[in-house]
Amino acid sequence: MCVSHSAMSFTFQFKDRDMGTYVEGGILQSMSPENSQTDAWTKGDMEEANDNPIEEVRLTVPITDDPTIPALTFRTWVLGLTSCCLLAFVNQFFGYRQNQLYLSSISAQILVLPIGKLMAATLPSKPIPVPLTPWSFSLNPGPFNLKEHVLITIFAGCGSSGVYAVSIITIVKAFYKRSLHVVPAMMLVQTTQLLGYGWAGLFRKYLVDSPYMWWPANLVQVSLFRALNEEEKRTKGGLTRLQFFVIVFITSFAYYVVPGYLFPSISALSFVCWIWKDSVTAQKLGSGLQGLGMGSFGLDWATVAGFLGSPLATPFFAIANILVGFFLFLYILIPIAYWCNAFEAQRFPLFSSHTFDYDGQIYNVSRILNEKEFSFDREGYDNYSRLYLSVLFAFIYGLGFATLMASISHVALFEGKTIWQMWRKTTAAVKQQFGDVHTRLMKKNYEAVPQWWFHAILIITFALSLFTCEGFDKQFQLPWWGLLLACAMAFFFTLPVGVIQATTNLQPGLNIITEMVIGYMYPGKPLANVAFKTYGYISMVQALGFLGDFKLGHYMKVPPKSMFVVQLVGTIVASTVYFGTAWWLLTSVEHICNPNLLPEGSPWTCPGDDVFYNASIIWGVVGPLRMFTNYGNYPQMNWFFLIGFLAPFPVWLLSRKFPEKKWIKNIHMPLLLAGPGSLPSAKAVNYLSWGAVGIFFNYYVYRRFKGWWARHTYILSAALDAGVAFMGVFLYFTLQSQDIFGPDWWGLAATDHCPLAKCPIAPGIKVQGCPVA
Repeated sequence: MCVSHSAMSFTFQFKDRDMGTYVEGGILQSMSPENSQTDAWTKGDMEEANDNPIEEVRLTVPITDDPTIPALTFRTWVLGLTSCCLLAFVNQFFGYRQNQLYLSSISAQILVLPIGKLMAATLPSKPIPVPLTPWSFSLNPGPFNLKEHVLITIFAGCGSSGVYAVSIITIVKAFYKRSLHVVPAMMLVQTTQLLGYGWAGLFRKYLVDSPYMWWPANLVQVSLFRALNEEEKRTKGGLTRLQFFVIVFITSFAYYVVPGYLFPSISALSFVCWIWKDSVTAQKLGSGLQGLGMGSFGLDWATVAGFLGSPLATPFFAIANILVGFFLFLYILIPIAYWCNAFEAQRFPLFSSHTFDYDGQIYNVSRILNEKEFSFDREGYDNYSRLYLSVLFAFIYGLGFATLMASISHVALFEGKTIWQMWRKTTAAVKQQFGDVHTRLMKKNYEAVPQWWFHAILIITFALSLFTCEGFDKQFQLPWWGLLLACAMAFFFTLPVGVIQATTNLQPGLNIITEMVIGYMYPGKPLANVAFKTYGYISMVQALGFLGDFKLGHYMKVPPKSMFVVQLVGTIVASTVYFGTAWWLLTSVEHICNPNLLPEGSPWTCPGDDVFYNASIIWGVVGPLRMFTNYGNYPQMNWFFLIGFLAPFPVWLLSRKFPEKKWIKNIHMPLLLAGPGSLPSAKAVNYLSWGAVGIFFNYYVYRRFKGWWARHTYILSAALDAGVAFMGVFLYFTLQSQDIFGPDWWGLAATDHCPLAKCPIAPGIKVQGCPVA
């Protein structure tokens, strides 16, 4: 899972619009069932009939297997654990920086292939005995194979997924400035990541073994694995994929010294602010970091891909929906609301994730917290001020409500019949013990994972979770009944959400529901709120991630026990690295997450965790009762539940009235409503740069140079990501850790030089550095 700290969460796992394709020689080609049955990299019983009921699966996934191919080898462990640790470290390291960067497992998937082949060509094959046991292993059991590649990529996926609970540790230490013992902090990280694995095993027969639960996103991975593992011949005058990767990586690595050290301001260039230096309105319109970003852009790959992911890996229909939602939200709704002074908007910045008091100052949360009990102080609140948000942040929560409801109605309208039919067939197949060719091959060739393995994980992690919450002086404030309720919610939603994801690629998020439930039931406890949200939301996400990976292993004929071991070990190792990296930075970088006290040019501003912290104030300290009802300032946001529910109906009606207009079905209301959801962590300049690059590659290049696009796009994305990541780490350890932040000049500031964009425009509001209107 990719961690998001936006106010809403709705996961879309984008698939190729034509799933019956794969990449060969740089050209997208159709894959016939005959091709599927005669792959060079696998062999087996050719008498099996391809009786999978899903056409896309029949066209993409081969129906052969060789169970003698080794999978969990020395190479798998070395390359897998290395990838897992590197991605976990880099993603957490960049997670605290002004321009975040997310390295996906695709980077490792591409890079480990030549390394694995090099190890196969150079390591000795002589068996090595294990002392005091009858066992032995080989450093080189034969040619590097596809099953090893899959397991290494699963390891890498664990490292790239992110650890939601680290944000709890961050806000406690860096924002609330409270002490936290390392042991419960570590236990919180591990238990929230592993708890969902315990009940994932209960749903295997429905979500993995059933051929009707086909997990469309996995077919893209199957195609990519097959393309990468085919023999590649270098064309005359051309480059192999590896050569292309190396050239782009070196270029990206070298260039990032400019935005990462010499000229940080190049990450967000806002020309409007340079022209109208004394105009508050102009800077609000032109600032790419604190305003609407009109005319703003960035010359930094971290600006393009840092918050929204690589646009190269996002289909054009998704880019279009996200950008339409972004433009309607930021350039129509927000300006109207702000300049009409809705919700006292002009007393506060236009674009901010912070919370404010009535006088336009940053909300002093210490005035409404009982310091000893770390809980809501009603008397202090009554004597201070209601909690206010920037108008953008308030409407982002409204869109979060709308997205949640739109996802339900959209799935019911467009996919409901299909889901219901698939579910009926699945339950019938389970009763009749029907399995397609892939299930039969897996049961014939490999031992299933014993159910008691899952039970053991569930019992152990639940006991540790209970100890984490109730022990250590109850530092996380969540009582035992809160943990039980969070687990019950996650368990209850795992199967229905899993059915939706396994058939449509959509995963509705539970973060808003969970924080709302505990916010009403147990208000005034900020850490209880975020801990409940993490146990209730992430446990489900982890369970579905586990089952989705199992389905990928099912398609690729990887031994289930090997899959289980890799996922379990990879999750524990990745969680440990994420935690260790975060703890190290939180204790070694002075004033981390506090931009007002950081030295000039320091990138450690923690934009994602800043949103998470303010969400803990909104939902945990003050609570939804005093925010989104008549006791608060934003009861109107509840109308977005109805708006979101109704939004897909016009599109559905039009698609039925005009079935020949195929483009109508590409209007995806949940995606359109969720489009602005990365605001305000992501800024306008991030959206504009991401959209421009995405449209260029996935519309223009895809249509004009499809062969080049098919051969190089994913590799280009991975190389750009890797170059930025490695240079960023290199700069930190060589220079920035010694407080050397580059030459002292105008371009050193990690801003867009729009200081007035943050200023309120209501009369009489005094904010430091701003003129009084």
